[in-house]
Amino acid sequence: MRVLIRGAGVAGLTLAHKLASKGVDVEVAEKAARPGGGASWFAGGMLAPWCESENAPDAVMQLGRPAADWWETALPGHVVRQGTLVVAPPRDAADLGRFASRTSGFDWLRAEEIDALEPSLAGRFGKALFFRDEAHLDPRRALSALHEKLIGIGVCFHFDSQAYPADGFDRVIDCTGARAIGDAPRLRGVRGEMLILETPDVQLSRPVRLLHPRIPLYIVPRENHRFMVGATMIESEDAGPISARSLMELLNAAYAVHPAFGEARVVETGAGVRPAYPDNLPAFFDDGGTLRVNGFYRHGFLLAPAIAARAADHVLSSLSGKSEGRPMFTPPVPGYSDSPRIGASR
Repeated sequence: MRVLIRGAGVAGLTLAHKLASKGVDVEVAEKAARPGGGASWFAGGMLAPWCESENAPDAVMQLGRPAADWWETALPGHVVRQGTLVVAPPRDAADLGRFASRTSGFDWLRAEEIDALEPSLAGRFGKALFFRDEAHLDPRRALSALHEKLIGIGVCFHFDSQAYPADGFDRVIDCTGARAIGDAPRLRGVRGEMLILETPDVQLSRPVRLLHPRIPLYIVPRENHRFMVGATMIESEDAGPISARSLMELLNAAYAVHPAFGEARVVETGAGVRPAYPDNLPAFFDDGGTLRVNGFYRHGFLLAPAIAARAADHVLSSLSGKSEGRPMFTPPVPGYSDSPRIGASR
């Protein structure tokens, strides 16, 4: 069995891992010069199904809860299990109650408990929500490590590849994310913007989410006193540089979390286009020639392991001749409207 996967973002790499572990001969072709593809390179890496359920379908929780275990098994030592802290400025404290009403799996913390959990935030917030079972990872380190692991188990990569030929492969799988917009029906782009700050004056052990009236902000700690700050969500397919307005709002929100961010070095700014279907859920469908896996929106690292497992099962069934000829999970496109969606049983 020979399979060609187009795209070396988080979707393509997790699917390559699943298929290679089943003995499939896998090759991966990527337009970029490195693993990470497009939007995956700018991701926050938060494995936070409880927080994401605040405005996401139930399927995100259902499929995302095993993600931290999967990443820890695949890449030991890359997952940080310190939970997520959700805070709000005093003037927006009521937003914490609204966030709590839409989520689960949290503890309410008083000021002194916040101070003990994150000493850098001492005296800054009167109450917070703590989602202790959530986790995070550094996406770039994880993608690079997964790439190296895949090479070690025999997966062949072709970078700087515009259109690697599909001759000789039993199946072709498209995991090209936003590059498939225009080819995959109803797939749209959602622009996300981020920046990386560097300061030794703030220490955080876990992602901190700030409930903000314009931009719900998250700050994710990285190595070497760096912090990933994101992210805007703009209905746009423009992958150009971060806008001045977004940069100012992200910096202002970071300053609201801790004034030391006002003196931090801006190490990097970036923008990526997240592929999304109308319901913001990932899906795959088989058009008879290519299996298309796409639509991860802002949940790539959280949902890629679960979708990869299901897509791999479909591929193996089709290669063995046992497939029913219909996809297990399909986007809401004409001709597939009565097929089961993510989270449904067959």
